[in-house]
Amino acid sequence: MILDGKVARERILEGLAERLHRAGSPNVCLATVLVGDDAPSRTYVGSKHRTAGAIGIQSVGVELSGDTTQERLEDEVRRLVNDVTVHGILVQLPLPDHLDAEAVLRLIPAEKDVDGLTDASLGRLVRSVDGHVGCTPLGVLRLLQHYGIETSGKTAVVIGRSTLVGLPLSILLAQKGIDCTVTLAHSRTRDLVEVCRRADIVVSATGVARSIGAEHVSPGAVVIDVGISRTEKGIVGDVDFDAVLDIASAVTPMPGGTGLMTVACLMENTVNAARMQGVQV
Repeated sequence: MILDGKVARERILEGLAERLHRAGSPNVCLATVLVGDDAPSRTYVGSKHRTAGAIGIQSVGVELSGDTTQERLEDEVRRLVNDVTVHGILVQLPLPDHLDAEAVLRLIPAEKDVDGLTDASLGRLVRSVDGHVGCTPLGVLRLLQHYGIETSGKTAVVIGRSTLVGLPLSILLAQKGIDCTVTLAHSRTRDLVEVCRRADIVVSATGVARSIGAEHVSPGAVVIDVGISRTEKGIVGDVDFDAVLDIASAVTPMPGGTGLMTVACLMENTVNAARMQGVQV
């Protein structure tokens, strides 16, 4: 089975649009902050605004020049934090090298942290408190759920321990109601092949092109590719798709798999952020 992210994404967006419609189309607002002229970042932000508009979420964009000072950037974020009409704030990363991203993220309260990147959001995830999960980890879970892939009692290996994907995803998969037994693997893991072959679900999020091959996958395992590498032949993932296709019971393509889920889950987080801030939705 090919886990097509486009189909799962559209189902999420349709559900959110219907949820907003049933609630009387309340004002729900996502704010983005873009610093500099990085072309991929500008493309990503544009996609987020278009998707928001398509399902009935308002959006505002703050654009700052690449030489913006830390003080100016923090002032803009504070303004959005204090604006009661803004329910979600996303600071597009990476920021230019002279800016301190962690200091900026610390200004965003957990209720408005729709990217799920702050210390407070990660702490809420660890403690199973209502909050926002990072859009990519949440997208992996939603993809599994959309295709009816059983997680309870299954063994999962998450390869990569970044705070953006690997670490929060490992916590998410182990939570009550999802109930995987999770191994978090990384560059120091011994005998990664054997660790992966014992797993029912293998998720790779390292950004090392085609580093997961047939030898890593036991027959019938589910393989989720989160890694992205840009090569002369285009975008490829961590997983050697052709090598594992006839071994795995389900596998994500790259592109066309988990990446498509990220923006949809940002919209889900934004609607939930409005609810957490008192909007009846």
